[in-house]
Amino acid sequence: MAKFLSRDINLMGFQISHSNKQKLKPFYDDPDSMLPDVEAYASWLHPSALNSFDCIMKEAKGKKVVVFLDYDGTLSPIVEDPDKAFMSTEMRAALREVAKQFPTSIISGRSRDKVKEFVQLNNVCYAGSHGLDIMQPPKSCDKKVSLTGNEGAFQPAKLFLPAIQEISMELEHKIGETQGAKIEDNMFCISVHYRQVPPQDQGNLKEKVKSVVENRPEFRLTEGKMVLEVRPSMEWNKGDALNYLLHTLGFSNANDVLSLYIGDDQTDEDAFKVIAGKREGFPIVVSSIPKETKAWYSLRDPSEVLAFLLRLAKWNKSQASFLQLDYV
Repeated sequence: MAKFLSRDINLMGFQISHSNKQKLKPFYDDPDSMLPDVEAYASWLHPSALNSFDCIMKEAKGKKVVVFLDYDGTLSPIVEDPDKAFMSTEMRAALREVAKQFPTSIISGRSRDKVKEFVQLNNVCYAGSHGLDIMQPPKSCDKKVSLTGNEGAFQPAKLFLPAIQEISMELEHKIGETQGAKIEDNMFCISVHYRQVPPQDQGNLKEKVKSVVENRPEFRLTEGKMVLEVRPSMEWNKGDALNYLLHTLGFSNANDVLSLYIGDDQTDEDAFKVIAGKREGFPIVVSSIPKETKAWYSLRDPSEVLAFLLRLAKWNKSQASFLQLDYV
């Protein structure tokens, strides 16, 4: 099935590319001039994107900045009840301002409509199910268009939908009565949250979920932050979604684009890898503890993400002011 899906995607004019096949090229003319001050953030595995903001944006001058973000743990805090992962009013206002100035996309493991419901902005492009459900963005993401429904959506795993629905029903039958367990239908991804499951029952829950997937080779089981996820076994991830969005926005072959990707999840590592491989942007991990990551910079939590977005919007306005003064 995956072979036919790849063929169909290629027929649509979009070639799937993976970062491990991309050739590295020099990023800085003088690498020493851009080395972040690691000592200033000695307690962290990677330098702070806030402390290094000026260094990051120095590379952005004269380029088109494109912004990508995860949702849970990035724009909103991780919460006990996934249905209550609301973003703050301040975060929404900052994101709205950033999206007015830069093409901005959210790539989440949630369903696309669920993320749109949380974010409540029409000037943002949305990709759900870890990039398996992408609303085709208009030429400019600041146009006020409806991003609900499936008309115009790019869904490379559409043929998997009947099987996903069967798995969802089987999971409901097997673990639906488990205390604290929550099954979330994210359209092309089924998430089983066990944050509220008693510790002594979590092992049994995981075994039941594994038993549903183990005889279905066309699906795979991955684990995130207190969540198990059932996804199609196809070569498509957030890195591919990032490339697809750059392509549809008209930036895939541009050499004057700088991508900023901010995320906290293991699935964001695929997008980090793409940006690091192209060396045309900055991958930024959100984590309060040191961890293995392909990101180059870090932010500790959503409050620091908010601070970074506010500085980003302010930076762009200051650049516009300078250009006006130069013109005068």
